[in-house]
Amino acid sequence: MLENCELTFERLKLSLPDKKRPFYEKLNIDNTRGALVYGQRGVGKTTFLLDKIRNKNFLYFSADNPLISSLPLYDFVQEIFKKGYEGIVIDEIHHSNSWSLNVKALFDDYPDKYIWISDSSNLMLKKSVADLSRRFVQYRIPMLSFREYVYLVTGRLTEKIDIFNFQKSFLSDISELNILKLFNDYLDFGIRPIFFEGEYCSRLKNLIGKSLYSDIPFYVKSIQDSHLRLMNAIIGHLLISPVPTINVSGMCSEWGIGKEKLYDILYVMEHSELINIVRKKNKHNYSKGSKIFLSDPSCYHCFRGDIGNVREAFFVLSMKELYELYASDDEKECDYIVNNKKFEIGGRNKKRKNAEYIVSDDLDIPLGNRLPLWMAGFQY
Repeated sequence: MLENCELTFERLKLSLPDKKRPFYEKLNIDNTRGALVYGQRGVGKTTFLLDKIRNKNFLYFSADNPLISSLPLYDFVQEIFKKGYEGIVIDEIHHSNSWSLNVKALFDDYPDKYIWISDSSNLMLKKSVADLSRRFVQYRIPMLSFREYVYLVTGRLTEKIDIFNFQKSFLSDISELNILKLFNDYLDFGIRPIFFEGEYCSRLKNLIGKSLYSDIPFYVKSIQDSHLRLMNAIIGHLLISPVPTINVSGMCSEWGIGKEKLYDILYVMEHSELINIVRKKNKHNYSKGSKIFLSDPSCYHCFRGDIGNVREAFFVLSMKELYELYASDDEKECDYIVNNKKFEIGGRNKKRKNAEYIVSDDLDIPLGNRLPLWMAGFQY
């Protein structure tokens, strides 16, 4: 198995792309002895880790390899260290039996070795890493930003911008680009770097299915098949509904469950990063007036959903990475509160209401307090 892993590692290194996500530069992992890298499927976790260790005396393997998953994790890694490797990268760690206990023991028993692990959901962090919290540094890789997409497609890497205090000089960096065409392509099939591999929508559908039917049952052992089908129904509803929310009472009646169970299911979906829930300020649970979006805006295109919610789904995805984001208490005032500023989302003719900023999806340059939607994706 060691020889098998070594051969696989060499093949994977040869397949690494020439261009890497600029976000990777933020992750100072090199001197971290215990690291846990997580994020949604398809965002580039494996590429990041392979690139980091390509010139190190590390060995990579994925725990979802059926031959490896049948082996005791501690014993297998022990043999790797005996062979002289200075570190180990274990992908899809949740496939290994009692992984958190074994990883903790390896970290304590081999103080001179590096142990980096990776997985696809922060549900894992909520459930399984309490014993690791003092030992392992957590690194989250988000969805691809529009700024990163532009770089990967065109080779043009601009500086990040502060949407609240941007310098118009940055527009010269993109003046030769068809920014609205690039933005539309990004929303349709560029939210995850899997677009390099082609067949984006087919790959995305497979990733969503794996997250729903393979990952969640690992972390929520008591979940029932009917609950998974309800999650699928919630995704379907959000895809086609012109209003980004669900009717709690109606869904409870239709599926024969109580409100608390539905709230539990929404919690699981949110912390699996399948959906983004935008609550009103000081409202910690799902409540009336909260907005719910699919976390990946390209789902609306790939699943042939209602594209009317794409602009807000993208705005929420981008802004929540950096700021506190709330749904407005009064929609007559604005749509969202971001960093204590009022935002209204819409097209070129959208009325300002009492918002400080209007974010329009059909603008290519800022016009006063009216900002192009794509700018939200240039912040990281």
